[in-house]
Amino acid sequence: MKAKIIGIISLIAVLVIAGVIYFQYFFVFGEGVKAGELNYMVHKGYVFKTYEGKLIQSGFKGQTTKGVATGIQSYEFQFSVTDKAIADSLMRCSGKEVELHYKEYLNPLVWRGVSEYVVDSIIAVR
Repeated sequence: MKAKIIGIISLIAVLVIAGVIYFQYFFVFGEGVKAGELNYMVHKGYVFKTYEGKLIQSGFKGQTTKGVATGIQSYEFQFSVTDKAIADSLMRCSGKEVELHYKEYLNPLVWRGVSEYVVDSIIAVR
């Protein structure tokens, strides 16, 4: 009887731990599209070589009371790429306007890249 209770508790503990690991590292929290100028795309790392990039998105700052924009503000979107073919394509697009589809994870994995955002396709290059 005691062994059966320990077995059930152990099974529940393993399932809870597996669920937490899945939710933290493999569950896709969100996905979307970002557009902007590709600043850089690099292949780096000590043990796990990953592809990392940065997209610069420009936009307008807030408005004054007369409805005139006060200036331009840029946003940086840092991302990782797991597919070598996509990364190679992006390496040839530095400085160009691109539209990228990405998936957002809650936490990065060392072999997936250093960012929570993982680009999985290129929608457009202008």
